[in-house]
Amino acid sequence: MAADRYQAMFSRLAEEQRGAFVPFVMLGDPDKATSIEIISALVDGGADALELGFPFSDPIADGPVIQKAGIRALANKIHQQDCFEILSEIRRRHPQTPIGLLLYSNLVFHTGLDAFYAKAAQAGVDSVLLADVPLREAEIFQQTAQAHNIHHILIAPPNADDEALKQIASQSSGYIYLLGRAGVTGTETAANAPVKAMVDKLSVYKGAPSVIGFGISNPAQVKAAIGDGAAGAIAGSATVKIIEQHLHDVPAMLSALKAFVAEMKSAT
Repeated sequence: MAADRYQAMFSRLAEEQRGAFVPFVMLGDPDKATSIEIISALVDGGADALELGFPFSDPIADGPVIQKAGIRALANKIHQQDCFEILSEIRRRHPQTPIGLLLYSNLVFHTGLDAFYAKAAQAGVDSVLLADVPLREAEIFQQTAQAHNIHHILIAPPNADDEALKQIASQSSGYIYLLGRAGVTGTETAANAPVKAMVDKLSVYKGAPSVIGFGISNPAQVKAAIGDGAAGAIAGSATVKIIEQHLHDVPAMLSALKAFVAEMKSAT
């Protein structure tokens, strides 16, 4: 069952006394065939779980590196169906790796709420995080996700008050996405939120494990996040930048991605 993969991963990591390293890439970047090899390389490099985006024409929370990844995919005519086909192939190759989607609600509404989650479940997706849905509007997505045995992931922003953290802890399943800082994604600014205080509060409220994202680009930041009590760290822009730097040499790209993941994982 999809609902068990995160649990199994966090249980295994707890036994090993380590945290999770989770890379993010854009589905279909730079093209469908290469995207499958990229995501497989991340798992082969030691990724504990995957966070994957759907290319979208108006990505308000994405920094420039991830925006360009979406533009590359859209330029190569990557549609939603292609994304689901890539996901199905990744699930076939990597049956135990948790797969999370990070996307925008317009893409879900375009397909239809129930139809989108049904397709996601069929493709082997474990969780969905909607970057532009505030807590107060999350209930319908949460219910639909649950109906399809998919974890509904919520973001805990650095300015969240205790009441919001309590709600997030009670409603986010699988894990909680802890924002390392406010703003858009990218490695331009390091994570600077009071991570330890937030992790401690979410733990008191019996929330799912906290995984920190935004501003994670090197092993020292991964180590710091785990040291502050986070159960893992997500790196998006730093991962996608490697793809951008090696667009004309795919074997070198895959090799660099594996090395990057191995280095980041070693810090957990």
